[in-house]
Amino acid sequence: MGAPFSHVSLLSLLLLLTLSLVAAGEDSFSLPLIFRHPVSPQLSNPFERIAGLASASLLRADLLKKSSTTSAALFPHSYGGYSINAYFGTPPQEIPLLFDTGSQLTWIPCTGKYLCQNCSSPENPVGKIPTFFPKQSSTSKLIGCKNTKCGWIHSPEFLTSCRNCVVPSNSSSDNICPQICPPYLIIYGSGSTTGLLLSETLRFFTRTVAADDFVVGCSVFSDKQPAGGVAGFGRGVSSIPSQLRLKSFSYCLIPRKLDDSGESGFLELNGGAALNYGDGGIVFTPLLKTPIATAAASAFSVYYYVGLRKITVGGKKVKIPSTALALGRDGNGGTIVDSGTTFTFIEPAIFEPLAAAFVDQVGLRLNRSDDVERNTGLKPCFDLPDGTTSEMVSMPALAFHFKGGAKMRLPLENYFAFVGNSRPTICLTVVSGGGVAGIEGSGGPAIILGSFQQQNYNMIFDLERERLGIQQQSCIAR
Repeated sequence: MGAPFSHVSLLSLLLLLTLSLVAAGEDSFSLPLIFRHPVSPQLSNPFERIAGLASASLLRADLLKKSSTTSAALFPHSYGGYSINAYFGTPPQEIPLLFDTGSQLTWIPCTGKYLCQNCSSPENPVGKIPTFFPKQSSTSKLIGCKNTKCGWIHSPEFLTSCRNCVVPSNSSSDNICPQICPPYLIIYGSGSTTGLLLSETLRFFTRTVAADDFVVGCSVFSDKQPAGGVAGFGRGVSSIPSQLRLKSFSYCLIPRKLDDSGESGFLELNGGAALNYGDGGIVFTPLLKTPIATAAASAFSVYYYVGLRKITVGGKKVKIPSTALALGRDGNGGTIVDSGTTFTFIEPAIFEPLAAAFVDQVGLRLNRSDDVERNTGLKPCFDLPDGTTSEMVSMPALAFHFKGGAKMRLPLENYFAFVGNSRPTICLTVVSGGGVAGIEGSGGPAIILGSFQQQNYNMIFDLERERLGIQQQSCIAR
């Protein structure tokens, strides 16, 4: 663990950044979506890796459930995620970005002074984190504090430094101001990132320009962040879908065997075929919004809510109070779809009857594994006979039923995982309050549908018609 990074040092870095930062369509296309799981060398056994993912999922849930209007959702360092490659600047510089539907601001490691504590991984050791250099780009521009885009991340009340900003008399634009947009500080459970907003050119793998005035966070200091940046695909105005004016996007996540894979899934922008026909197994459910614009509801408005009607285990409806599944007028409750959470999070009021349903249907033939549950933070876990393989396991089917008839009937590998050293054990890959990290069940989404449960599903976000399409299929890149 490194020494604490002082606020004075951070401000000094930002000042240096300010002084030296800047030098003198709607076509459909698809990008590879690559699984990344930067496991720490210390987390080498199955118990620790599962426990790390469970703990990270709880930290992520804690973040998403907090009603802070000045922070965006990010990945804990030991977290498994999916990345895309993007190119910023002129000439283009390649930066890997973790794909995140639960946040809006896209940020990248930035400048030669970039410092990241607790951010190394086997793939990107300290000193080798992919970094963007604004001075090497002819199109980098700092966002001014009177630029309306500065208000994308700062409230009007916060922008006190802009009140006395004097526009030069020879300026013809109200958006030009000698003062820059104040630094952003994005905080989550155990990590953070901070920097300044840039206007920059964005390209994807085709190297064709996707946006020539894209607002991106130029981070100069981070703690417990991914070895790269974050691609914000949430609903906010600063998100990639909003800035690129996308009518739709879809992603398909390859199976994650808890290890990195050479294969990749895909992310498709403005793909229209599936939206126009809706056949071939695609069923849509409406995307919901918070009913009223309270402060808390506004903070949660970045999320993609869906209407979950019921959950079934082994074809039997789990007895859950209907109010527990409903999206409240204050933005609390309801279900969101999040690519940045690994294991699905479910509030205790819903999780307890769900777990009990599995125990009721499985408990007569398999014994609970209390020690594995203690070591991983997952439950229920069941001991299997020696020599049992994944092909030999039979468990009650888990299905999520949404409004409009959409349904996710999960294959076994999407909701149970093999863990254990001395004997085979299988655990439900769903987390709740009171687990490894332990969070209180107050406020925010009641269910956060994570990426582990979305494996081999094509998730189609029809932004124009405000609906989500779901189709089970192989997600290996086409």
